[in-house]
Amino acid sequence: MTLATGPDFVERRTIEAHLADGTRVRIRPIEPGDKQTLADGFARMSPESRYRRFMSPIDELTPDMLRHLTEVDHVDHFAWVAFALDEPGEPGVGVARYVRLADEPAVAEAAVTVIDELQGRGLGTLLLQALGAVAIENGIERFRGYVLEDNRRMRQILEESGAIVAHDAPGVVRVDVPLPVADAAIKETEAYRALRALARGEGPRLLRWGALWSPPGDPAGQV
Repeated sequence: MTLATGPDFVERRTIEAHLADGTRVRIRPIEPGDKQTLADGFARMSPESRYRRFMSPIDELTPDMLRHLTEVDHVDHFAWVAFALDEPGEPGVGVARYVRLADEPAVAEAAVTVIDELQGRGLGTLLLQALGAVAIENGIERFRGYVLEDNRRMRQILEESGAIVAHDAPGVVRVDVPLPVADAAIKETEAYRALRALARGEGPRLLRWGALWSPPGDPAGQV
């Protein structure tokens, strides 16, 4: 696998973001050296959050899992990692990734993970928006994810966003989320332009939380 990475690649896609409540985070593409960051962040997650993310009771990330999660090509497998700038040592607090499906190259499985303390502050949404911008640049038109059937809050959020929800296995639903590849209205928002520039490594260096998929004129669509 050829890694589309390096100091210049990562530096041009590193930003500081302010969430809605003022929380400061740094977001950048994941690197092979982030294995301990992921292991430490996983250790901060509650058993329930771990189960909802991996859909099985996992106590720790194995070396093979950490290699898979950090040694990515940034095209077919991309991941953002977020660091808390206001905490000592600036620990990792969130990850968003997609993995392109080999038999459906316009579709990628996507997942977002945020440590419990930062959930509900908008970090997961921002990571997902940034992930969507990169995915569009790399030719992906739809995200696919899997959600536990009893996770009603997440299912409601996804359904309200236009996701297509279908039963996949006992206790699990499959969720397909179309990306705004050809939506001219969305592409006119400042948020979309800013995140597209980030995906291309063209800046900006500072983002303020906003909703990427909001229509023009909606205050939530500003960054």
